[in-house]
Amino acid sequence: MAQIFSRIVGTGGYLPEKVLTNHDLESMVDTTHEWIVARTGIHQRHIAAENETTCDLAQQAALQAMDAAGIRPEDIELIIIATTTADQVFPSTACKLQHRLNIPQGPAFDVQAVCAGFIYALDIADKYIRSGTVKRALVVGAETFSRIIDWTDRNTCVLFGDGAGAVILEAAAKPGIIASHITADGRYRNLLEVPGGVSSAYQDVQNGRAYVRMQGHEVFKWAVKALGNEAQDMLAANHLSVDELDWLVPHQANIRIISAMAKRLHIPMERVIKTIHRHGNTSAASVPLALNMAVRDGRIQAGQKILLEAFGGGFTWGSVLIHYI
Repeated sequence: MAQIFSRIVGTGGYLPEKVLTNHDLESMVDTTHEWIVARTGIHQRHIAAENETTCDLAQQAALQAMDAAGIRPEDIELIIIATTTADQVFPSTACKLQHRLNIPQGPAFDVQAVCAGFIYALDIADKYIRSGTVKRALVVGAETFSRIIDWTDRNTCVLFGDGAGAVILEAAAKPGIIASHITADGRYRNLLEVPGGVSSAYQDVQNGRAYVRMQGHEVFKWAVKALGNEAQDMLAANHLSVDELDWLVPHQANIRIISAMAKRLHIPMERVIKTIHRHGNTSAASVPLALNMAVRDGRIQAGQKILLEAFGGGFTWGSVLIHYI
């Protein structure tokens, strides 16, 4: 039997209407536009409206991806949503999205790997397709991260925004996804966390203190090291040089992390997709939003090789090497 691969046949994205600029934040916390830009590269971020949920954002991105792929709801056999900010404890946001899109029965579940979530979800969906279990999958990264931000903490509130990105994966005779790799190291879980939870530190949730806490300097060092090693290992394992890579699509966490990683790889910033200035850090939505933007503005084209990368709390990280066909 011929080997089965997967390829991306459609992308989509959605950003909430409300834009929160650095100048807006100047009236909220002790910060300045110049300070934020110098340390993060962020100029603005999008914030979900009070009545907007993660599923709402995911739905809009999914519909755009389905339209781009030219497929109907009944064509989708698997839904995976990467999110840290699910609408409810259960059911999963993926099950809610399945119902909204009128997609027939099939696996639907959420993946929680924070900012690396979309990479995890794409890795899983690719394996489903390669195994012959399904022929077509909807993979979404969606976040209303603003809901878990302490807007009095200038070290974290300037970083994050809301949004959703989606792709349609389809079975193919040739590899679109060449290779993927995901991993984690729980020894460093306390460096980037939300301490409140359902069965641990529940009091923090009841008191409204379930907010992101981050030791920024340590996270920065680890992210640059992990993502640099990840990219080098992925290229070496697939016998590719940096010169053969057309685009790097990294997690949009901080322009300094992106720049440091590009420098370590000896890849010019002109070949790095950047949305950090407009979107901020949208966690699991970051990579698919950046991918969708570059596909739609024509930079990413058929025949190119692309490396997706992300790093998140846990620590979790990983990469996906793509031949865009």
